[in-house]
This record gives sequence, C-alpha cells and structure tokens, in this order.
Amino acid sequence: MTDHGTMLQGSHRRYDPLMDEWVLVSPQRSGRPWQGQQESTAGEDLPAHDPGCYLCPGNTRANGTVNPAYTGVHVFNNDFPAFQEGSAGEEGGADGFFRWRPEPGINRVICYSEHHGRTLPEMELAEIRALVRAWQREFAELGALEHINHVQIFENKGSVMGCSNPHPHGQIWAQQAVPSRVARKQANLRRYFDRHGRTLLEAYVEAELAAKERIVLENESFVALVPFWAVWPFETMVVSKRAVPDILGFTEAECAAFASILKGLTVRYDNLFRTSFPYSAGMHQAPTDGRPHPEWHFHKLFLPPLLRSATVKKFMVGYEMLGEAQRDLTPETAAAMLRDLPAVHYKQRG
Repeated sequence: MTDHGTMLQGSHRRYDPLMDEWVLVSPQRSGRPWQGQQESTAGEDLPAHDPGCYLCPGNTRANGTVNPAYTGVHVFNNDFPAFQEGSAGEEGGADGFFRWRPEPGINRVICYSEHHGRTLPEMELAEIRALVRAWQREFAELGALEHINHVQIFENKGSVMGCSNPHPHGQIWAQQAVPSRVARKQANLRRYFDRHGRTLLEAYVEAELAAKERIVLENESFVALVPFWAVWPFETMVVSKRAVPDILGFTEAECAAFASILKGLTVRYDNLFRTSFPYSAGMHQAPTDGRPHPEWHFHKLFLPPLLRSATVKKFMVGYEMLGEAQRDLTPETAAAMLRDLPAVHYKQRG
C-alpha cells in the first residue's frame, strides 16, 4: 500500500518504468483558481444519420467516393494518408545531422457503426464485440504484410482532441518502422523480461490488484486502472491479466471481457462530468516484424484532457514541454472518482 503520509500530501516525482521517465505530482495545486480557456461542450443529441457527414453510410467522402450503405463496423483506406505505400527506399544523410528515410505504410479509418451519434459507451456490448473482432482482423491483415512492422490502432474522440468528425471512428496506422515511443517502451519491456523472466505489466498488475487504490474496475480477464505514474488527470490503462503480446492472442472469453471493460470504463468517463468525454486512446502491442516478443503485454491507454469539468482541460505547456510531465490531481484521487461513478450511462438514468 502506498505511504500516503509521506507522498500524497506534497510535491513528489513518480517513476514510469514503461518509458523510463518521471512525472511531477503537485497535489497542493489541485484547488488553484482557473480564469483561463474553457472548452465548449459538444452537442449531446446528434442524429442517427447526418447527410453532411462523410463517414455516414451512403454519403460522399471528400475524394468523391460514395460510402456503401453499411451497418456495423466499416473500414476503408484513409483518403488523406500520413504514409505513402510505395515510398520505401534508402536512408539519406546517414553521416550527418540531416538524416532521413522514406517511410512506407497504410492508413485506414474504422467507423464503429452506422449510427452517427452513438459513441463507444453508448454502444451495445454485441456492437463493441464486433468492433474487437474488426480490430483483430485489421491487425492480422496489416501485420502480415512483409513491409509492415508495427500496427497502431487508436481513436481521437472529441473536437478538443483534434477529431475532425463526430461520427464515432478510430484510425489504424501501419508502417515499416516501430515508432519512437513504442520502440523506447519495447526496450524497457525487454530489459525487464530478460532480468525477471516475466512481463513487466504482469508483475505490475499483480502489485496494483494487491494495492487496490488505483483500480477503477476489473473483470475476469482485464483490469482498468489509473497508472501510478499517470500524466493526464484521468488517464487510465486497460491491461490483460494474462500476458498476451497482442490482440490476436485473446480467447473468445477474453474478447468478450475486453468489450465489457471498455464499455464500463467509457461509461464512467461520460458520467464523470455528464458529457461525451474526450480522449485519445490506443493499443500498445507487439511489433509485427515476424519475431517473437515474449516481453510484450497487451494494454490500451486512455489519455483524456479534461481536468475539473466538461469545459476545463489540462494543458501541456511550459514546464511540461521543457522539463517533464506534471499533474495536480493524484492518480489515487482520480481512480477513486472514476471507481465511485455509476455503471449506467447518465443518459439512461435521466
């Protein structure tokens, strides 16, 4: 159990073993007044179909392609990709300061359902389970390509997170290189595995389940927790209890449990400030480079910006940009706030 008397009352730093970095925690600042920017809240009553939405079934996208009259999950190649599929080649400037290399890859958009206004916490469990199956298919298909060594599945929810369209959707970026932050995490995971013979997250989850204070919810196969080293105010991590390197290793029961905990967590997010809670979320899983990765342990991160209300967000500026990450609200307080919320969505409770 954490020593609250020596840690939680004043400023302190916490170590993140996944990234080998520190975060400053300043609980004494939690009550400071705020006269800065406030975000507008999104409209709560979006239609089932928006004729002006380029992701809705039957509508025309920006490049002139007409969407099929789909129901359920729909996946297509991004009309404005960050990668070019045919850009493989030799590295340039290898002996100087101006190193560069072509980066081939594939970008896809994954619409969660045909319904324009139904976000993840408002979807039925069967719909989320279908989404999990789609994630598995995409990871398997893209990861099997010879030039693809990493597949990143993520979602930006809400305009405050830069989402350009409110229709619930995520993205899949598959590329030749393992991205810098993932490669850094992989090195730390490998170092721990080589030293202890088990995954870092397997040991960490055991410790968190024993401590209990940062657990938001759990089921038979997954746990949702606020990491001890969390950076964002209500940051959470969903971790498989079994050491599985990627989503393809899930059993049918684990797929159902994953869908269930995603719904339970995102419902609590929405209930916190009675709003459609914005976040960036994404899965971290083993590279698809054809090599075994026993050091990897599947986890999904939720990184929401809201701090104290539906309109006040955390800014990463100044010290955070130049020094290291800093937070006011302790992870233990954030976990308790989320844990104590109802499991039923506020729209269904009235």
